[in-house]
Amino acid sequence: MKIEGHGQAKILTQEEIELLFNEGLQTDRDRTLFGVCLYTACRVAEACSLKVIDVFTPAGVIRSEMIIRKGNTKGKLGTRTIPIIQELRLLLETYKHPDHPYLFPSRHLNHRWKHANPEAASHLFQEACSLVGIIGASTHSLRRTALTQMSNAGIPLRIIQEISGHRNLEQLQKYLEVRPDQVRGAVSALSTLSYVRKPTYPDSAPLTPDKPLPPHQLSQAQSDAAQEIPDW
Repeated sequence: MKIEGHGQAKILTQEEIELLFNEGLQTDRDRTLFGVCLYTACRVAEACSLKVIDVFTPAGVIRSEMIIRKGNTKGKLGTRTIPIIQELRLLLETYKHPDHPYLFPSRHLNHRWKHANPEAASHLFQEACSLVGIIGASTHSLRRTALTQMSNAGIPLRIIQEISGHRNLEQLQKYLEVRPDQVRGAVSALSTLSYVRKPTYPDSAPLTPDKPLPPHQLSQAQSDAAQEIPDW
């Protein structure tokens, strides 16, 4: 949990996500901006700098994949394309973006930022969290929540790295949260390594009689065994 700028941003629960998007965030613009962060696992600066053409076709149709340009990524490591899932598509359909090159243009036309300021967006997010009583969250919570959710779903880390844009797997793993119940589940698997000695059982081979059969019974048994089984 992040307190006064220290520690990692908390992972949001399903209940907190519902509270945040239904009661904390007050406008379609804000819900869409932070929905982009949650449903693409991108950084808030990457979401703020999206252009309309990165999300919509020239005909105004929502693309199947969102483009996050190399120049807007941290470290400028490379352009990423991320599928737009239904939850994000619904937010984009509701949001009536202004006639502007940027999807989230700056509210101050004369400001040096042509698009939404990431610091202002972070402040707005904090206000929304405070409104619904979520403590220890920041805009980075949306990214951490998305990446942890994918990891918990069993998605290989190499694929998650392709979505997150991390330089290496070590950086990515720092984002992922390990829940106490996951630790308990992992340790419980060790119960199969029991130190208790298992009882041994005698072989199931047929027992040899203490006394052999009398000669007349032995010859009769051999005779019976020699008879052929009739072919029915």
